[in-house]
Amino acid sequence: MGNLIGLAWRLLRGGGRRGLLGAGLTAAAVAVSTALLLFTVAVNFAFQGRADREAWRNPVAAADGAAAVAVESVRTDHVRGQRITVVNLAALKPDAPAPPGLTRFPAPGEVWLSPALAELAGSLPAGQLADRFPGRRAGTVEEGTLVHPGELLAVRGQTPDSPELTVRAPGYADRDRGVGPVRISSFAGRHTDEAVGYQILGVVASVLMVVPLLVFGGAAARLTVARRDQRLAALRLVGATPGQVVTMTVAEAVITAFCGALLGLVLYGVCSPLLTGIEVAGGSWFLADLWPGAPAVAGVLAAVPLLVGLSAVAGLRRVVVSPLGVARRETPPAMRFIRVVALLAALATVPVVGGMGAGVGIFALSLGLAFGAVNLAGPWVVGRIGRIVARTARGPARLLAGRRLIDDPRSAWRTVSGVAMIGFIAGFIGLLVPDSGLFGSPDATVLRVSAPPARLSEVAGQARERLSAAGVPATVRTTGGSEGRLKVVAVTPRAHDAATLDRARTALTGLVPGGVATTAADDQRASNRMLGDIRTGVVAVLAVCFLVAIASAGITAASSVLDRRQTYALLRLAGTPLSVLNAARRSETLIPLTVMGGGTIAAGMFCALPFVYAALNMTGLTVLLTCVVLGFAGVVGAGAASAPLLRSVTADPAPRPD
Repeated sequence: MGNLIGLAWRLLRGGGRRGLLGAGLTAAAVAVSTALLLFTVAVNFAFQGRADREAWRNPVAAADGAAAVAVESVRTDHVRGQRITVVNLAALKPDAPAPPGLTRFPAPGEVWLSPALAELAGSLPAGQLADRFPGRRAGTVEEGTLVHPGELLAVRGQTPDSPELTVRAPGYADRDRGVGPVRISSFAGRHTDEAVGYQILGVVASVLMVVPLLVFGGAAARLTVARRDQRLAALRLVGATPGQVVTMTVAEAVITAFCGALLGLVLYGVCSPLLTGIEVAGGSWFLADLWPGAPAVAGVLAAVPLLVGLSAVAGLRRVVVSPLGVARRETPPAMRFIRVVALLAALATVPVVGGMGAGVGIFALSLGLAFGAVNLAGPWVVGRIGRIVARTARGPARLLAGRRLIDDPRSAWRTVSGVAMIGFIAGFIGLLVPDSGLFGSPDATVLRVSAPPARLSEVAGQARERLSAAGVPATVRTTGGSEGRLKVVAVTPRAHDAATLDRARTALTGLVPGGVATTAADDQRASNRMLGDIRTGVVAVLAVCFLVAIASAGITAASSVLDRRQTYALLRLAGTPLSVLNAARRSETLIPLTVMGGGTIAAGMFCALPFVYAALNMTGLTVLLTCVVLGFAGVVGAGAASAPLLRSVTADPAPRPD
């Protein structure tokens, strides 16, 4: 075994300058794939971490009232268009545990602010923000326990008989306005609906990115398959056993892939600080959020070389069975139509699973199978396209392209598979991208405070007094409410600037115990934010996939030139112009790309049908058109970048020793 691995290492080092270039391309492809795969895995851990840190603010009532140690209520306020989470706490027992982020349980009258809220309260006039949190500033909430670095959080100590903790304020049925009061036995709450929604979106985004990355990583093992096949076939002809050939191939592929995986880990570590600036769910990320943990990193570093090794072994079937056929450059046997049957079956499963309302795990699995089926059927379709192109060719370039697609459809598919996968993703999310005007433009100038009907006149009078004392010119009126028997006090500041609106909010704080003054825009801010985050996620997913597709196309095109350098050189020696060879290369890329790109877009749209609740909007249409334009331009540019390499390898048709 040691001798075989040593021989594999010697063959890898002795492959000549172009052989080392091919190994370098493989390592580069694996590095990019590993770095992006680590990011994809880390996203799920990041959302999980956020949900865990926020859970204590979604309290669970104590099962036994006697076991309760504290009372907790949560309400949501706003300043300058940002959400403030206000947690009110009162201890029921002397040994009440400290809430997450605090060094001790807050005493009555104490206020603890997050760093971002403390900074904002110090920068704005007190009448716009700080006066909403009367009491002694006891400390700062630890930054590592916040949902995100810029989160605005206030924790206030109260007595158990405080109105904030004894009166269920109007509007608590709306999660965006608050929760509580609740008697709790610990701060082990549950994930909020919003956090769960983001976790689901993270899983879907991961599936959309992981499958192209795995395909890219597997394709990296076959970047120099032709040269390796020739070399290993020669070893088989001189007496090497199939087992020895497989061992040497796996060793060579795994060595290269492991080096690339380590390089990808370094690349991800360098890029992580930049990735923390991506704002999702209202804020950026802690650097620790984007570290998936040692077990996950070890799993990726082990899985990527294993995948590359398995892919390399899968490409050895002809070498092991018929080394003479490889040496004589025989055309491999045609692929079977069963690949297309598998694709149709997988595509039919996705809308069925989605329509049944199955769990996110099952849906993610079905979506991943559809991805895999697209990759499985791609080479078969490319081979059929090649036959059509060869039969209808009217010039040497199209004829060469058609014959190339017939002879090696797998290699041709690897060149366009990245963009074809993007077509599937774009078709899937193009129907789901929400339009920015889905909820219209809610009013952001009228503050509303819910009050019981019996106190409506009293609350309206107090609102006028408070606003007058704060110097806020405003009109106060009462209206009927839609929350049962509640009524609404509406306040319209005559000046609609942000500063005046925040002064009015501060003046109305505590007007109704536990209640907050909100605008219609405030009530929809969480929904609009999620819609914006979905659009951000779409851009991130497509950016990752574009990077994979263009890198894959460029590396595969360059490797294809190296693998077929003798054929290209002989064609040049026979008098074929270099322009014809370049035209043939463009045709063997653009023709299958056009067919497969359109087909995968249609397949993605079909899989998204169960989740579509409105017609295709302009945002989704823009996503689709952008994918088509950038996809074609990227692949064409990647192919053109290898034109100098083609000129170099055709300059000397003499055989190379590697």
